[in-house]
Amino acid sequence: MERKNFLKNGLAALGVAFIVPLANSCKKETEVTDTTGGEGSTVTTPGTCSTTPSETEGPFPTKIPSSLVNSDIRSDRTGVPFTIKITINNKNNSCAALAGAIVDIWHCDKDGYYSEYGGTGMQSANFTSVHFLRGRQTTDASGLVSFTSIFPGWYSGRAPHIHVHIYNATGSSLSVTQIAFPTDVCDTVYTTAYGKGKQDTSNSNDNVFSDSLASELATVTGSVAAGYVLTHVITVNA
Repeated sequence: MERKNFLKNGLAALGVAFIVPLANSCKKETEVTDTTGGEGSTVTTPGTCSTTPSETEGPFPTKIPSSLVNSDIRSDRTGVPFTIKITINNKNNSCAALAGAIVDIWHCDKDGYYSEYGGTGMQSANFTSVHFLRGRQTTDASGLVSFTSIFPGWYSGRAPHIHVHIYNATGSSLSVTQIAFPTDVCDTVYTTAYGKGKQDTSNSNDNVFSDSLASELATVTGSVAAGYVLTHVITVNA
């Protein structure tokens, strides 16, 4: 079954894949206005910010995120070193940093595969018993969480991305969203380090990012040799 038909058939929670498109399975759920912090986005001053758009979890959400409290999420996955720094702000508190928020992230490996899924038409490689590239951290007093990972790969039908699910300190969901990457950085990684060639779906043509890229595009600095650092701000209503 192709990824693009998966959600159409109401089976989005069941499978994974890499070669065929995932266009419809990662469509937007909610249309909201822009947010802060990413390259190309409008930088807001304290007290003035917009809530980050909500996006789909996709068909590959972490199954038991509370069991994956760790900052180094690489496991056995190899790739270009990637440090992920996400700051959570609270629009309902004059856009101040939100301490004590629980942040889950997950993304694919350099070959486009997700852990916890597979062995089906959605993904032939079976990774159902492993949990690489998934993790949970709690924001500090500055609203910051950091993860050590590898630069994600891409799969057909989607621009490269990271999934994020944010909860308050009591475990109530505040936001599910996604993070996009600058195209020039992706091109460098994929053509020089991963040998895979450039992504087949641009940010502007992606079903998730096409109408909200300014608020979901992260800043990424560094190099293939030294590794990259992603910084991004997500604003929630807490």
